[in-house]
Amino acid sequence: MEDVIRAAVVQCAWTGSKDSMVEASLSLARKAADQGAKVLCFQELFYGPYFCQVQDSQFFEYAETVPDGPTISRMISFARETGMVLVVPIFEIEQPGLYYNTAAVIDGDGSYLGKYRKHHIPQVEGFWEKYYFRPGNLGYPVFDTMVGPIGVYICYDRHFPEGWRALGLAGARIVFNPSATSRGLSAYLWDIEQPAAAVANEYFVGAINRVGVESLGANDFYGSSYFVDPRGQVVGGDRGSDTSDDVVVRDLDMGLLKQVRHTWAFYRDRRPDSYGGLCTP
Repeated sequence: MEDVIRAAVVQCAWTGSKDSMVEASLSLARKAADQGAKVLCFQELFYGPYFCQVQDSQFFEYAETVPDGPTISRMISFARETGMVLVVPIFEIEQPGLYYNTAAVIDGDGSYLGKYRKHHIPQVEGFWEKYYFRPGNLGYPVFDTMVGPIGVYICYDRHFPEGWRALGLAGARIVFNPSATSRGLSAYLWDIEQPAAAVANEYFVGAINRVGVESLGANDFYGSSYFVDPRGQVVGGDRGSDTSDDVVVRDLDMGLLKQVRHTWAFYRDRRPDSYGGLCTP
């Protein structure tokens, strides 16, 4: 595994169609590849609008199978072409009437490694996700990729510390959190939760957000995608644009993980024997 990993995240405004959204996202991803990125994550439900702003059955047509659907098949070819590990969040259909908010993970040689299904599903104004998605049922997998072990946690998941910790216990060195979060109620948490998770669990976090206002609702997605290190510092010191498409490419120094874990022995000092009550419904 490399000591320094060049990683990237892509934020992209809705283009108006699925095909054009895939093309726009791939164009941005190619810029990251040209800069030497070895692992990249797209935004939540990347190839469509954030349709959960409304409850409308027409959007079930956006769902695809994983991994043999057209979008993941396209991404497998793209990973093989560029040598990048890809995290690809899409709307998954398992069978008619059974859908998930899912991220597929593809290795740099085009191998499909598996998928993560979003566990925590909101149902509030502008985020009507329970209408579309069943809660994830595949646990918190960590994927052994060409850049080392990575994990995925999707959007609303980030408010729940248990999954972050599960990914750390399973050995993740980088965790990607593709999101669709808008200005307003939770915007201030964007600058708090991922750095806090990176510190508490001693790994890097890639935070990815959609950008722009879409015609389906009033949500103003503010981008501002970034990487944060296990000391809680934003890598490179700045974030992506808060108004337009952007590619954030950063070098993640894996040597910092060892330094931090020697300084703050959070995993050594855990007391799981005292946490049983946390799992009581």
